[in-house]
Amino acid sequence: MNPVNQYEIDLRANRIAAIENLGATENQFDSIDLSDNSIVRLEGFPKLPRLQCLHLSNNRINRIARNLEEAIPKLEWLILTNNRLANLQDLDSLSSLPRLRYLSLLDNPVTKQPNYRLYVIARCKKLKMLNFRKVKQKEREDAERMYGAAPAQAVQPTFEPDEELKQAEAAVAAPAAAPAAQQRAGPTPEQITAIKAAIAAASTLEEVRRLEEALKTGHLPSEITVGGEDGAANGGAAAMEEG
Repeated sequence: MNPVNQYEIDLRANRIAAIENLGATENQFDSIDLSDNSIVRLEGFPKLPRLQCLHLSNNRINRIARNLEEAIPKLEWLILTNNRLANLQDLDSLSSLPRLRYLSLLDNPVTKQPNYRLYVIARCKKLKMLNFRKVKQKEREDAERMYGAAPAQAVQPTFEPDEELKQAEAAVAAPAAAPAAQQRAGPTPEQITAIKAAIAAASTLEEVRRLEEALKTGHLPSEITVGGEDGAANGGAAAMEEG
């Protein structure tokens, strides 16, 4: 039992890198403390309809998943002090939490964005405290005037669940495709014959180097043409005559 009479599970400083396996708590806790870990994304929650408070200070959070309200609909407190949220749009997904009343974003880069406080107040309509300062009525009015006219933009996704999977697949596919492309770029047998004939007839070292490079890449110099076996022979003969 924590000081405010909530059942709390303490998972502080356990080198946790991702939120996962919280289904094992069987929705028995009002508060979860995940401070002082290495969490990068606010995501991965099972359905925890009892959860009211999340402590996530001193992590590395830079993304917030959308549709959090489906897993943690009763969340009222969210402490994100000293994380890595940098852009105002990174906070849009918080607008989906219907009961969010207390939010801390202290020591996040986003707090240096112009009017960030009004932006957050406009997106999170039920906020009572932001960064441990009471949200005033004038702030609500200013926030509505500045940002309330575009509610449809409030819940733009800041993270797609399969984003990393797509990036990983692309990274794996790129090296696999490279050898095939290199293989297709190699010279044909006819080109090899023509280039070798031209090398044999070359009169300068610079010409030999240029032809050897052509032999590696298959990009023939303009003076060498290949059109079947006869073309290869003619290309080699032309090169020898020029030499």
